[in-house]
Amino acid sequence: MKSFWLVKQEPSSYSWSDFVAEGQTSWTGVRNYAALWLVKQEPSSYSWSDFVAEGQTSWTGVRNYAARNNLRKMRKGDEVLFYHSGEEKAVVGIAKVTRTAYRDSTAKEGDWPAVDLASVKPLRRPVTLREIKSNPRLTEIALVRQSR
Repeated sequence: MKSFWLVKQEPSSYSWSDFVAEGQTSWTGVRNYAALWLVKQEPSSYSWSDFVAEGQTSWTGVRNYAARNNLRKMRKGDEVLFYHSGEEKAVVGIAKVTRTAYRDSTAKEGDWPAVDLASVKPLRRPVTLREIKSNPRLTEIALVRQSR
């Protein structure tokens, strides 16, 4: 059974797209949406390669209140950065929301949502948490403030 980690939204004052536009990384292909999301997953449980092989997935099993609220804000077509947690700690691919929040069938109790995601493409190279943290304009994003 897949279990997924935190979902985080980045602030509109300085988006991932701004980071890309400044040429700080090789994150080409990320469009400038009002909401750009990031999902975290331990690659030993469910990797980017697993996601690509399936083509799409239901993002279920989120049991964090902040993440729950962010799942509910996702809209069809929003772009999502896929982050490998654990030892790798890097953004590795781009996905998109294909179905907005609905009841998570894996939740035994409570009002927990799920969303459906489709893989879009891998990044040309992983962008590490270290690289993200090294940009002073990204110090307030949730990935940096709440990283584990």
